[in-house]
Amino acid sequence: MLTENITTPSSPEIEKMMSDVEIASTVTTPAATRPSSPVHERLPPSPLPSGRHKVAIIGSGSWGSALAKIAAENVWRRREDFHAEVRMWVREKQINGRKLTETINRTHKNQRYLPDIALPKNLVAVGNLHKVVEGATLLVFVVPHQFLHTVLSEFARVKSIHPGARAVTAIKGVEVDGTDIGTFASLIESRLNIPTSALSGANIALEVALGQFCETTIGCPTREDSDLWKAVFDAPSFRVSTVEDVNGVSLGGALKNIVALAAGFVDGLGLGGNTKAAILRIGLKEMTEFCIEFFPGSKRETFSNESAGIADLITTCYGGRNRKCAEEFVKSGQPFDVIERRLLNGQKLQGTATAEEVNAFLVARKRVRAYPLFERVFNIAFNGLPAKELVRGL
Repeated sequence: MLTENITTPSSPEIEKMMSDVEIASTVTTPAATRPSSPVHERLPPSPLPSGRHKVAIIGSGSWGSALAKIAAENVWRRREDFHAEVRMWVREKQINGRKLTETINRTHKNQRYLPDIALPKNLVAVGNLHKVVEGATLLVFVVPHQFLHTVLSEFARVKSIHPGARAVTAIKGVEVDGTDIGTFASLIESRLNIPTSALSGANIALEVALGQFCETTIGCPTREDSDLWKAVFDAPSFRVSTVEDVNGVSLGGALKNIVALAAGFVDGLGLGGNTKAAILRIGLKEMTEFCIEFFPGSKRETFSNESAGIADLITTCYGGRNRKCAEEFVKSGQPFDVIERRLLNGQKLQGTATAEEVNAFLVARKRVRAYPLFERVFNIAFNGLPAKELVRGL
């Protein structure tokens, strides 16, 4: 059920309540290892009568909560440019006999996904999807990809999106229809008719929420989008680089999860660093070539130079959920759906779904053999190919 009646504080009430609250992080982080995109003090104008932009977060898992934390902290610091209140859509669950929204708003912690992380007080959990986006001009999509169509259909049904809004998606995956393939950024843009960017990088959610230094990449269609999303997310511990390559950033975030499954198979087999390094190199090559072949205009540099490319691949192949579950797949012999339920606390695997979608697309295009690592991962995950066959003939 997507909607319910709730009452949330208004932006003026939030500002009054919080006038003496200091939200600034106390975490000390290293200096940036390379310069991020330049900051432009004057932001593109807001379409709202207030002249200020309003941010809404659609999703509240560990990654959604981590991004919401950064966005809420940043908009509070720039209240001359942004409404102070940031609403975050939460699919209602009962936690210790209370609604999850009530628990988050009372404790300022997401007990389900980031129980030890303090969230800013201007971040308000809301169970009503349309209340979350009411009047919002900057929409952050970070729901599991399985739910995206439902969310977009609900927006289309009620027409609750502001006509001057912009979106960014942090959802990993691709959409395949026969011989056609698209990204979630292109899906959101086409369904809602708003410009849509893509955020992806070497970003383990808990580490981001803890304020450990990292980088991310946002692929943007225009300079205006770049300036706005950089203002929302760039922080001392979360350095943002922007590129005009929405497809490259989107595909990097999706395809690396297939390679992460391969890395997990390597770990499950007890193979060493040499083998994993080879898998990462072959995987990065197939990721790059896939994007260049099927998404003209994409840039090789997005994969070789940006956090959304090589850095995200490294992180995911050593620390992500797809690697973890693939290792368990080899060791336990259990199917992925069982492992997902047992290990992920309600979260969803992305690598298996993406591997299946990409394989179906490559079969339709008669290009499977051009991407042998992607083919092996699919056959191990779905067709019973022994994991030890992963490296044969690569």
